[in-house]
Amino acid sequence: MDGDTLCSIGDLARRTGLTVKTIRFYSDAGIVPPTRRSPAGYRLYDPAAAARLELVRTLRDLGLDLPTIRRVVDRESSLPEVAAAHAEALEVRIRTLRLRQAVLRAVARRGSTPEEMELMHELATLSETGRRHLVGDFLAAAFGGPDGDPAYAGAKVSMTPELPDDPEPEQVAAWVELAELSRDPGLRAALRRMIERHAADRAGEPGIRPDAAALARDLAAPALAAGVDPAGPEAEPYVAALLAASGLDRAGLIDRLEAAGDPRRERYLRLLAVINGWPPPESLTPALTWFSRALRAHAG
Repeated sequence: MDGDTLCSIGDLARRTGLTVKTIRFYSDAGIVPPTRRSPAGYRLYDPAAAARLELVRTLRDLGLDLPTIRRVVDRESSLPEVAAAHAEALEVRIRTLRLRQAVLRAVARRGSTPEEMELMHELATLSETGRRHLVGDFLAAAFGGPDGDPAYAGAKVSMTPELPDDPEPEQVAAWVELAELSRDPGLRAALRRMIERHAADRAGEPGIRPDAAALARDLAAPALAAGVDPAGPEAEPYVAALLAASGLDRAGLIDRLEAAGDPRRERYLRLLAVINGWPPPESLTPALTWFSRALRAHAG
């Protein structure tokens, strides 16, 4: 195939490494048409056909469809434009595959039933709009309607997961688990009760004061560091300080600390941190457990 020499389809196949059948297919599709035909009707190709076929093979390996390839080789569409569009399509495909991979790994790890796998797949493949609707419904159930109390707007934002466009596998897995957890009616009801009690505690006061769990976390820190026994006499000053700071009676305080210690709530916050790329939150469990025991041990 030097100069203006034409070659047969068999010669072109040997030169490019493609089969005669494949070249004939591209020829019939109008992507690499023959330069002309011999008197006997055989296809003949000029030297540019080999380069054209190499481009076609490369584009096919990249996953482009035949109509798009034809537009590129005919210069109806620029290669940079097509490459950019195809790269974006591949990004969507990659995100979908990562979601499916996370579902399969979770199913394998948890030994899920077919029904559970179907639910997990549904959660993993939700669109961004679907994810926002699911989370919005969960937060509305916890904070009271789409608007709720304006004083809790910041809290709602801080509990909103934002799965990035190019998530890491662990972020995808965390989203699947968080989405499943957010549909738990028990967690929704428990958070709603916490919000209602907190709202009642701050009734008539401007802004949001530290809640009982936050107070317990701060006051228990030195006791935990010093290894104070919650049932021992050294714990009594800590109990008195928490009761005074919270303004609650003993029974009400225990109720709020145990509600805040719901392991589902803590799991939600840990998953949220993974999804949003935040540092892992400090566990409240040691402080809440210590004060719950201390409050019961020092009943007055």
